[in-house]
Amino acid sequence: MAFPLRGLLLLFLSIPFSESESNLSFKYYKKSCPDFEKIVSETITTKQMSNPATAAGTLRLFFHDCMVEGCDASVLVASNSFNTAERDADVNLSLSGDGYEVVVKAKTTLELTCPNVVSCADILAVATRDLVTMVGGPFYKVLLGRKDGLVSKASRVEGNLPRTNMSMNQMINLFASKGFNVQEMVALTGGHTIGFSHCVEFSDRLYSYSKKHATDPEINSKFAAGLRSMCANYTTDKTMSAFNDVFTPGKFDNMYFKNLPRGLGLLASDNALVKDPRTRPFVELYATNQTAFFHDFSRAMQRLSVHGVKTERNGEVRNRCDQFNSIQT
Repeated sequence: MAFPLRGLLLLFLSIPFSESESNLSFKYYKKSCPDFEKIVSETITTKQMSNPATAAGTLRLFFHDCMVEGCDASVLVASNSFNTAERDADVNLSLSGDGYEVVVKAKTTLELTCPNVVSCADILAVATRDLVTMVGGPFYKVLLGRKDGLVSKASRVEGNLPRTNMSMNQMINLFASKGFNVQEMVALTGGHTIGFSHCVEFSDRLYSYSKKHATDPEINSKFAAGLRSMCANYTTDKTMSAFNDVFTPGKFDNMYFKNLPRGLGLLASDNALVKDPRTRPFVELYATNQTAFFHDFSRAMQRLSVHGVKTERNGEVRNRCDQFNSIQT
């Protein structure tokens, strides 16, 4: 009986845990702030009911935070006269205000209940999970104990977030640099099943695709006509946008993947998923099996949520989510 036990021990010891991840716990606030998750849940419920775009906005905010500097709430920090912060990088200017607002509201309540205890990074991670679940997505457990980062610079954003005009090789390499494989990348991209994209992000597919075709011929013709009409004034009105999933835009399901083979992918990067042989098998799997998508999305989100987390040594619990506790230069 000694050999199996030794084998299990060696297997456990071989699992690569970083020091920062090992400091996290599912019950981190059990004693210091027992009502933490209850307060976050109540806050997100009220916000989502009053503004249904909150879930998608918060999910995107969380992704943009974790992919740059790790999951440390650095994207929440506002710029000042000394520093241009992440949120003012070009790719982050379109982030929804609803995501910022729901975290700030939860933080305000938590500071009254258990001051200087709960990090903004943990609030964002749990709020994202709860909002995904609230709109029909899977529930997954979230490790807690992240600290808020001490750095937030717009100059560090470029190259760490996917762009709609990236090639599939560039997309795969970007996710690989963060430790994610192709299947995890496709699962995470399934977050596009809720929310919207601004017309400027896909306008080239509608009006200036090529010399031969003004509109990308791979877009469903009726869908393309509707988008051209909807986005006609996108150059003067930067807020013009369209739902990523035209059928169930407010429900977290696998419709996004079902849409792709029909030419209903909004972004060039969406359409590329169903064209590339490395990603197409996962698109086809998730289009026919929502359970598989939910399972893989949950696991990928759990992995994303511990990417680059900060500890006491290189982080803090901010008093306000939009500014460091001391002035950073």
